[in-house]
Amino acid sequence: MVTYNALQNDRRQFLALTGLTLSEFHLLLGAFTRAYDRVYPAGQTLAGQPRQRLAGGGCKGILHPPEQKLLFLLVYLKTYPLQALLGELFELSQAGANYWIHRLLPVLRAALDDVGVLPERHPDHFAQSQPPVAGDPRLIIDGTERRRQRPQNPAKQALHYSGKKKTHTDKNVVIVQLPRKQIGFLSQTYAGKTHDKKIADQEAIAYPPEAVLYKDTGFQGYEPAVKETRQAKKKATPKGTHRYGEAHQPEAGPHSRPS
Repeated sequence: MVTYNALQNDRRQFLALTGLTLSEFHLLLGAFTRAYDRVYPAGQTLAGQPRQRLAGGGCKGILHPPEQKLLFLLVYLKTYPLQALLGELFELSQAGANYWIHRLLPVLRAALDDVGVLPERHPDHFAQSQPPVAGDPRLIIDGTERRRQRPQNPAKQALHYSGKKKTHTDKNVVIVQLPRKQIGFLSQTYAGKTHDKKIADQEAIAYPPEAVLYKDTGFQGYEPAVKETRQAKKKATPKGTHRYGEAHQPEAGPHSRPS
């Protein structure tokens, strides 16, 4: 069973399974605990009715400690295993894993909002949500894909199949704020086959007019109303030269001419 007490001693494994360092986890844990008490008050039952008995009675569940609840949800979001496998890792049934995922997701969203790291989802509000910075704000836009279960419908299979990732995916466009290195905007979710520029065009994101926007070739031709856009260029490889800079020498064969 995966437990916080055992995993915290292996910092590399902790980061691999949760996507957070221990210090980041502890920072989020305080907000997560407060958000859980706010979303699910101790004086109410699961149905939202006033309790007839004090909370805390009976046996304690596997995910009773708040750090175990947060660890469970972060492992799910970072690794995205099948719910049956997630249940095996935390000694839960598949139905129990499904229950806790849906119960804890609103709590994590509220906690991220309290910490101030929840990205903007409304494209019209992105410009107003940017924190003040000295000089021109610098932003990076990029597309990100994550694996999903293979759809059973053939049309959806073709729509979600990503030739770049060679698997079925969902895609979002994100905008990162520099120098904070924090995601400031997260688009709606699209099928993995959708082009990055098409998503950005459909989102119609409102940028700060003085922003400098960095982009890659997936957004070629995307020119929103910003001060400047900058696109990285690949260095040209000389003809007859390998990618590592070594000159290509043809191999000698039975029909090659002697020099």
